[in-house]
Amino acid sequence: MPTLVRPAAPDPYDLLPPVASFSLTSDDITDGRPLGAVHVHPSADGGNQSPQLRWSGQPAETRGFVVTCFDPDAPTGSGFWHWVLVGVPASMTDLPRGAGASGAPLPQGAFHVRNDYGTLDYGGSAPPPGDRPHRYIFAVHAVDTDDLGLDQTVSPAVVGFTLAFHTIARGTLRVTYQR
Repeated sequence: MPTLVRPAAPDPYDLLPPVASFSLTSDDITDGRPLGAVHVHPSADGGNQSPQLRWSGQPAETRGFVVTCFDPDAPTGSGFWHWVLVGVPASMTDLPRGAGASGAPLPQGAFHVRNDYGTLDYGGSAPPPGDRPHRYIFAVHAVDTDDLGLDQTVSPAVVGFTLAFHTIARGTLRVTYQR
């Protein structure tokens, strides 16, 4: 029987209208490098902590931010949303490690949207054992409005759809994980 190999999924941000970029850095993760166990889901023996993120260089007209983590390589046909944090005020330029935890203090007006684990928080990586390395795209989206008109009951896809019309710039870090 021939071995089936799934082709790599496209980078989802390559499929959207282009926007300006700004700097996104982290003390915890490095672009192009593997994700540490502290950021991996408990089902894969990890610590399930969202990484520290810091951004700069966003446009002056930024009114707020949305933070996301997406795995385009999940064997679902639609990827896997690990983190969706909406309503981050424009005055913020960083999030500490663990800011995605359930019950962690969030800035006024910020809220989590249910990830694909079904929880309102950060859910770390947990690709199927033996699968190829998965890409995890951490993104901070600068938006042109204080209020996207969303609440925590919408799906990550609805957030993504809304972002397509309000994102004016984006900073990204792409990391990998395999088990």
